[in-house]
Amino acid sequence: MPTAAYAQSTGTVEFEKEAVVVTGKRTKEVGGIQVPDAPKAKAVVTQEMISRSGPGQTVLDTINIVPGVSFQNNDAYGNAGGTLTMRGFDSTRVSYTLDGIQLNDSGNYNIYSNFSIDPELIEQVNVNLGSTDVDSPTASAVGGTINQRTRTPSEKMGGLMNLSLGQFDYRRGFAMFDTGVFTPWGTRAFVAASTSKYDNPFNNYGKLDRQQYNAKIWQPIGSNGDFVSIAGRYNQDRNNFFGSLPLRWDTAQANGQPRVVGPGSSNRFPHNNDEREYDINYPCQVDVPQAGIVDSTNTCGTEFDRRYNPSNSVNIRGNSKFSLTDQLTLTVDPSYQYTKANGGGTITGREGVRIIDGIEYTGFIGGQYYFGHDLNGDGDDIDTCSPVGSACSSFEGVTLLAPSQTRTRRYAVVAGLAYEINPDHLVRVTYTHDYSNHRQTGEVGFLKANGEPVDVFPVNDPIEDSNGNVVQKRDRQSYAILNKFAAEYRGQFGALRVNVGASLPYFKRDLENYCFTTSANGFVDCFGGDAQLEQAYAEEFPTVQGPQKRLLKYNKLLPSLGVVYDFSPTISAFASYTKNISVPSTDNLYNAFFFPADTASAKPNPETTDSFDAGVRYRSSKVQAQLAGWFTKFNDRLASAYDPELDRTVFRNLGRVDKWGIDGSVAYEPIRELTLYAFGSWQQSDIKDNIQIGTFGGITDCDNIPSTATDADILRSCALTAGNFESGSPKYTFGGSAVGRFSIFELGATVKRTGPRYVFDTNLPTFSGALGSPDVVEIFPAKAPAYTLVNLDARMKLTMLKGLENSYFQLNVYNLFDKFYVGGFGGSLNQAFSGTNYGNPAFVQIGAPRTISGTLSLAF
Repeated sequence: MPTAAYAQSTGTVEFEKEAVVVTGKRTKEVGGIQVPDAPKAKAVVTQEMISRSGPGQTVLDTINIVPGVSFQNNDAYGNAGGTLTMRGFDSTRVSYTLDGIQLNDSGNYNIYSNFSIDPELIEQVNVNLGSTDVDSPTASAVGGTINQRTRTPSEKMGGLMNLSLGQFDYRRGFAMFDTGVFTPWGTRAFVAASTSKYDNPFNNYGKLDRQQYNAKIWQPIGSNGDFVSIAGRYNQDRNNFFGSLPLRWDTAQANGQPRVVGPGSSNRFPHNNDEREYDINYPCQVDVPQAGIVDSTNTCGTEFDRRYNPSNSVNIRGNSKFSLTDQLTLTVDPSYQYTKANGGGTITGREGVRIIDGIEYTGFIGGQYYFGHDLNGDGDDIDTCSPVGSACSSFEGVTLLAPSQTRTRRYAVVAGLAYEINPDHLVRVTYTHDYSNHRQTGEVGFLKANGEPVDVFPVNDPIEDSNGNVVQKRDRQSYAILNKFAAEYRGQFGALRVNVGASLPYFKRDLENYCFTTSANGFVDCFGGDAQLEQAYAEEFPTVQGPQKRLLKYNKLLPSLGVVYDFSPTISAFASYTKNISVPSTDNLYNAFFFPADTASAKPNPETTDSFDAGVRYRSSKVQAQLAGWFTKFNDRLASAYDPELDRTVFRNLGRVDKWGIDGSVAYEPIRELTLYAFGSWQQSDIKDNIQIGTFGGITDCDNIPSTATDADILRSCALTAGNFESGSPKYTFGGSAVGRFSIFELGATVKRTGPRYVFDTNLPTFSGALGSPDVVEIFPAKAPAYTLVNLDARMKLTMLKGLENSYFQLNVYNLFDKFYVGGFGGSLNQAFSGTNYGNPAFVQIGAPRTISGTLSLAF
C-alpha cells in the first residue's frame, strides 16, 4: 500500500493515492527523493532530506535541489526569507500551501516562508512544476505549487528535542511530544514548540527572533482509513531587515566623495567578501527636543537595517475523510488564518498643517505627514514645514515610525466527493471557498531616544492629528473571495492512465479605498476620514479619484489533461496540459483607482498560462529518475515599470511571453551506505513585445520609432523588451548531492550552480548619468554573475545511548567555501529614471555567508 501523500488537499491526496494502487506500484523513495508516477511534472522531498538541512531551515531552501526551482536565501537559518522562482515564475505566481490551506498573502500573493511550520513537523514537500491541482484555493498559481504535509501523530508515546547553536550567536530549541494513542477510539496527538534567535550576519545591529507553537490531534474512524484531524500553529517574528543594498559597483559619487558599502541610496553593493560587512549608525540618539527652536531630524533609527518586520500569525487546519459507501468518499478540509504584520521605515512628522489655497489640512498629503500639534513634547508646534503651495522649503520635523500595516482574516474550505465506478475508473467533484478580509493601513508611532520603536505595531496606539483623526499613508480594506467548482476523471486502460479535469473559479475583489488616489502607482492623500477636509480637497481637486468602493469579478474555465503510459513496472512516459489563471493583486487593483471606474485602465486583465509537459520516468527501489520538457504560453503578463511622465512606478502589461525548458533529476542508491542525486534545468523565455512607458519625441508606437527621436526620447518612451529573456531568474541550474553512511557516521554534501540572472527585462546594464549621453557610466552589468554554493552536513548517531537509539549530533555548514554572490531580487521591466537622467538602481540582498551550526537531536 502507498505510504506517502502526494498533494495538498485530502481529496487530492486520496485521488492521487488511488492512482498508485490501481497501477499496482508501491511508493518508492531514494534518499528522501520521490518521483511520483503522476501525469504532471512533480517532485517530492521527504523528511529524510529535510532533516539534513540546517536547523530551523525553511523548506524553500531544502527544495532548491528540485530541478526548475531557484531560491536565494537571505540567511543560513531561514528566518529572514528569500527569493523564489520556479521555471522563471516569481513567488507571487506560485501557490504555497500547508495541509491544503493557502499561505500566500491574499492581497499581493507574496510567499513569506515564516508562515510555514518547523521543518521537523513536515512529513514531505510536494512540488508541482507549472501546474496546480483542480481544487487548489489559489488566485495566482500560474507557475506551479509547493505543498507541505504535516506529520501524523505517532501511535506510540515519545518525543523529540533539538538543541542548536551556531555562528552569529544562533540559539534554537525545538521540542515535540507525541501522546500516542490515549483513548479507546485510537485518538492521538502531538504538541511542539520552538524558539530561535540570532544576529544578522552583515552589520553591527539587528536580530532575528522567532517563537512558534504547533499542535495536532488525529482521530481515526473505522477501518477504511477514515479520519478527522485538527492542527494549529502560532508564529511570532520580531526580525530586523538587513543586507539589502543598491546594486551598483561604482566607487565614487558625483561630488568626488567615495561611495561606500551600505544600505543607503548613496551607498553601493560590495565587490567581494572583504567588503560584505558594514556599520550603521548604532548606537545613536534622536534629536533632543528644544522648546522654541525648530528641531531638525537626524539619521538615528532611520536606516533600512533599523527597520522591523514583525508578525503574529495563527492558522487552524482541519482535514477529514469519510467513506460514505464502499464507492463514495467525502473529504472536507476547513481552515482559518489570522495575520498581523507590517514592514517599513521612518518618516518626518510635521507639527504644523498643510495650507492649500488658504485651507489648513492635516493628514497624509503629497507624501508628507501633517499633525497640527506638538509631537516631541517640547511644548511647541514649530517642528514642521507649513508651505503655501505644493512643496516644502525645509525638512525640520520629528522622526516617527511609519510601516505599512496589514491585518488578514481568512476562512476557507475545500470539499470533495469521489466516486469509484470500478477499480479502473474514478470521478470526483470538488468545491473550494476562500474568503479573505484584508485590512491595509499605515499608522504612525513614536521612537524612543535611541531610535528604537516604542511599539513595533503603531496600529496598537496610532498618533492622531489635532482633530483626533489617525494620520496614515494608506487606508483601505479588501475582500478577496473565491468560489471554485471542479471535476476530475481518472481512468485506467491497461498500461494507459488518463486524467481529465476542469475547474471553474469565480474570483471577486471587493475593494474600498478611504483615501484619494493621486497617481497611477497608487500614491494617495489621506485625511483620516475627516469629512470636512475630504469635501474641501475634492472641491479643490475635482479630477482626483476620491474615497470609493469598486467590485471586480473574474472567472475562467481551466481545463487540464494528463496521461501516463507504463512501458514496464519501472519505466513510464507522461504528458499533460493545464490552463491556469492569476487574478491581479490588491496593489495592482488599488493603483487602478487612479483611473475612472468606467475606463479600461481601471480593470486590469488577469494573467493566464497554457502549460505543456512531457517526459519519461524510471522508478525502482534503487533509482528515481525523471526527464521532462515543457512549454508555457504566458498571456497578459504584468510587470512593474517606471513611468517618467508620472514619475511613478506602475504595472504594465508585457503581453505574451513564451517560456520553455528541460528539467531532469536522478536519485541513485546502489547500496544503503551510499546515496547519489543529480539534477539540472535549462530554460528560455521570449518576451514578444516592446512596452510603451512614455510618449517623448513623438514616439507613440515602440515598434515604429520616428527617425528624429533621440536616444533619451527612446529610453523614456520604450522598454525595448521584444525577444529578450525575463529578468530575475537564472537560465540554468544544475547540481547534485551525495550521502555516505559509515557505521554510526553519515556525511552529506550538496552543490548547486545557479546561472546568471538579468536585472531588467530590457536586458541592459544599470547606468548612471544623463540619458543618451556619451558620458554615461555602467555601474552594474546586465546580469548578476553565476555562482556555486556547497553545503555540508555530518551526522553521528548516538546508538550507544540506551533509550535514545534514534538520536544524533549533526553539524551543518552552509556555503562551505564562503562564496560571495548577489542574492535574491525579483527583476523588473527597466531601470528607473529621474527626469532625463538614469535613476537609482535596484536594491538587492547580499548572498548568505558561510555559516556553521551544530544540533543535538534527542529522540525518545
